Amino acid sequence: MRITGAKTFVVGNPPPHFGGLYFVFVKLVTDSGVEGIGEVYSVPFHPNVVARMIDDVCERHVIGADPFKIERLWRIIYSSGFTQRPDTSVAGILSGIEMACWDFIGKELDRPVYELLGGQVHEKLRSYSYLYPRDGDRTDVYRDPELAAERAAEYVKMGFTAVKFDPVGPFSAFDPRQLSLEALDRSERFVRLLRDAVGDAADLLFGTHGQMTPSSAIRLARRLEPYDPLWLEEPVPPENMDEMARVARHTTIPIAAGERLATKYEFARLLQAGAASILQMALGRVGGILEAKKIAGMAEAHYAQIAPHLYCGPIEGAANIQISTCSPNFLILESIQTWGGFHAEILKRPITWEDGYVIPPTGPGLGVELDEEVAARHPYTGKDLHLEMLDRPVQ
Repeated sequence: MRITGAKTFVVGNPPPHFGGLYFVFVKLVTDSGVEGIGEVYSVPFHPNVVARMIDDVCERHVIGADPFKIERLWRIIYSSGFTQRPDTSVAGILSGIEMACWDFIGKELDRPVYELLGGQVHEKLRSYSYLYPRDGDRTDVYRDPELAAERAAEYVKMGFTAVKFDPVGPFSAFDPRQLSLEALDRSERFVRLLRDAVGDAADLLFGTHGQMTPSSAIRLARRLEPYDPLWLEEPVPPENMDEMARVARHTTIPIAAGERLATKYEFARLLQAGAASILQMALGRVGGILEAKKIAGMAEAHYAQIAPHLYCGPIEGAANIQISTCSPNFLILESIQTWGGFHAEILKRPITWEDGYVIPPTGPGLGVELDEEVAARHPYTGKDLHLEMLDRPVQ
């Protein structure tokens, strides 16, 4: 059995753009007629360039390959051009291709991917969502702690048992920085008001994006500890894991990290340093589904848990569901609200969310199918990247 063709889809995510400005999907076709779909997470180039990169990798290494031989194909692509090291661009493209292979294998064998990776462990998956803005908001939910507390209470009524927010402020190309007293006060106020609003009905997930120096992160953590957040996310940039470990040693709040890491090699360093006890691999960037399973196994040996990251489209979301379902050390799954809106529209059958939980699909492969007609109607025509950092220091 051989892969005979590949097609990419660069899809604009309509307003309000929850999950990013665009999604990049890759479809593989085999000589059996069975197809597989994958998703490539935010590579730091324009998505049309990423599509050409995917085409190049597929022409060189994927067309003619056996989709069942994932380990062999993974090593060849990972080592392409004498790289053979964690690289988010190569790993992102590799992730989408590998994901599509698993989707194909599951369909060919008529089994969900999770049944091919050890079998189902969890019958339902606890999920959380960011607190998102909506039309008619009186202020900015990311800056207004009173509005954020109201939104958190609304999410709890919907069924969520955890909510995430990131009040520290914008992220900059010149981070890490020492947070101002204003930023520290605002962050503490957010957590205090949200805890008052939800009580013990929901965990609070404090998101940051590597904005802080270790000393600043420790100052912040001491302010947050009385409100018992479930985690403090990526408090310092991901490149120096020893310094992240220093933060972890100085707080009782669990440290979560991993959305910007690629492959088992970087996650091994994270675990060895003791830098995080909750691993947030993004399956469209980390190296794919099997790579995520290896990382989950390493985490299990360290008594660490996994909480797959999602700021992406529903194909990566479907892969996150598969790896979570078969991993004993799964903690919680990121959702884009309740998987409605464009995340539902672009699938022929949407992801099932019920009372705070995602229900794993029983269909073969990833359990979802891309609606290519919807994808074709929403090409991305913008110039901006999926995410951008400020090009100036934050005072």
